[in-house]
Amino acid sequence: MADLQDDLHTTPEIGALPVERPTGATVADAFPAEAYAAALEAVDRVRALLAEHPVADGYSGLPRALRRLPWYDLELGETDVATDVPRLREGHVGALFWSLHLPDDARPDHALSATLDQLDLARTVIRDHPEGLRLARTAGQVIDARNCGRVAVVLGPATAAALDDSLGILRVLRTLGVRVLTLAGTSWASEAGLTRFGEEVVREMNRLGVLADLSGASDATIARTLTLSRTPVLCSRSAARALRPHPDNLPDDLLAALGAAGGVCMVPLAAEQTGPTLRDVAEHLDHIRAVAGAESVGLSGTFDSGAAHPQDLTDTACYPRLIAELLRRGWPETDLALLTWGNVQRVLRSADFAARAAQERREPSAARTVELDD
Repeated sequence: MADLQDDLHTTPEIGALPVERPTGATVADAFPAEAYAAALEAVDRVRALLAEHPVADGYSGLPRALRRLPWYDLELGETDVATDVPRLREGHVGALFWSLHLPDDARPDHALSATLDQLDLARTVIRDHPEGLRLARTAGQVIDARNCGRVAVVLGPATAAALDDSLGILRVLRTLGVRVLTLAGTSWASEAGLTRFGEEVVREMNRLGVLADLSGASDATIARTLTLSRTPVLCSRSAARALRPHPDNLPDDLLAALGAAGGVCMVPLAAEQTGPTLRDVAEHLDHIRAVAGAESVGLSGTFDSGAAHPQDLTDTACYPRLIAELLRRGWPETDLALLTWGNVQRVLRSADFAARAAQERREPSAARTVELDD
């Protein structure tokens, strides 16, 4: 079975970390041969690691960004966005989660239609770029896409407001390929936590293999979902609140609970949440690894989402720079392999297995808010 494969075929190297030794007697003395050799060795380590364990990027706003362009070609290269196939390959990105979140000016009563519009656009973009992109619905299909030299596109997170209190809509969205649903912004996942209907939504998501995204949710909703969910959850855009007090970042107690539940905190490359420099991002990754564990940290580019990015982390080609900084900080390659690829793949595979088991025990839920929460 493809989702049980552990080894990935590597793809041709398209990008690397350039290391050039300066010329001139004075500069060469300041950059001795030993330092130059060490820099080359670090580059080789980064390239080898990412060739074997590519990046699973947890959040991309590309579908919405493409909507404003009259024409684009992601396989040839597109300078008007931060994501295209050449830069995905240069950054060694093997999987990309495409956000279906609503535009800021979207009307709440149009949440479903806006989500379907973005879903239709995302599927069209994937279809029109078959040499670079491939839709992936399961963990096995993510690996298959990587083995074929394509970037696996996972649809989601989508906003839970699109459900309109109907679990039937959730099942339809899953049939269309949606794998991640953000719980924040609904009446049944509020500051007070999950209502009875909200708990039923989480159970049905488990039955379908749809992952819960808890970024932006209240602390009470996060805590209750971690207790209730039978599959690991994601925080698609969350860093450490102890280092930067952004509302979407997580406090240490919830980071520890997320780690205990096997979930993954995907640290965004967003200056507002992590800070303006590459080293600030690395500090968040260090902190979350220490609090939640190496099995519970991932990466989230947030490219093409409107977020400002830290210096040197401005597009999807930048990931080797970040991995090089983490190597410099002493991260073992086993932890880096989990950070880039292993943790996300584990969560997807766990959700797939749990869904198959749950569908044998549990019929589709027909619950509605008026029945459970009135």
